[in-house]
Amino acid sequence: MPDLLADFLTHLAKERDLSPNTVAAYARDLGELHEFLGRHYGDPAWQWAQVDRLAMRAWMAHLSRRGLGKRSIARALSAARTFYRFLHNSDLVTSNPARAVGSPKTDKYLPGYLDRRQVETLLTALQTRASEGKHRDVMALAMIELLYSCGLRLSELRGINRADLDLLAGQVKVRGKGRKERIVPVGTHAQHALRAFERARDAVIARHGAAADRTAFFLSDRGKRASLSTIQKSVTGWLSQVDEGAGLSTHSMRHTFATHLLDAGADLRAVQELLGHASISTTQIYTHTSVERLKQVYRQAHPRA
Repeated sequence: MPDLLADFLTHLAKERDLSPNTVAAYARDLGELHEFLGRHYGDPAWQWAQVDRLAMRAWMAHLSRRGLGKRSIARALSAARTFYRFLHNSDLVTSNPARAVGSPKTDKYLPGYLDRRQVETLLTALQTRASEGKHRDVMALAMIELLYSCGLRLSELRGINRADLDLLAGQVKVRGKGRKERIVPVGTHAQHALRAFERARDAVIARHGAAADRTAFFLSDRGKRASLSTIQKSVTGWLSQVDEGAGLSTHSMRHTFATHLLDAGADLRAVQELLGHASISTTQIYTHTSVERLKQVYRQAHPRA
């Protein structure tokens, strides 16, 4: 990694305190930009200060030819803009060529989510299976109840420590993007599922002793923090039983959480805070989902629709 890029990534990690996943995404996008510019200029001694708007446009065209989607291209351009802002603040360049290039307009989409009947079907089936006492099933119920109760991201769910949960107060401390922390209420159904899993967790710790991870809340039966792939496999496996072929994921529970709150009249700003969105425009996608649902009801019910 060239020195300036390495300095920038250190700045993101140490000074801006961005998450390792975010820093890795910047490293990937900017590493590809560095390689492209070397080929573009055909000169191993090229400098960041000589890069102009035409070179940035050529990079955008290169990403498009590679088959990257508009969202991925927009993310890569955003990384370049942030990097050049860092260089400009360090007096290493006089302009930001990435700002002279328009970001591709990303397509709006309605996220997949479950309706209330599907949620009830899912959780009833989970409760029946969890009552048999198998560790993986008790954990699956606790995870899905918490995802639906709090609208968590996958990484946020995995990162929960035992000390983050206060089941007496009915709340959980969540570390979101950029390592920002927020407190989210935990519903009574989720609290019951979490207490049941806590008993299963204690049994795992007793079995593995000092080798068990006592910090993490969601432990596998091997005594280690549950991996992202383990959580994904468990949650998506259950979701596929509710709506096979719909492509529902762990993130679908977050969409479901937000959609059901807004359908019930929750304030958009409050939902923004619960989800941990930096911008309310990100939260507004769920209002489109609610409007589409209302349109469907209207078409089915109104005699002159």
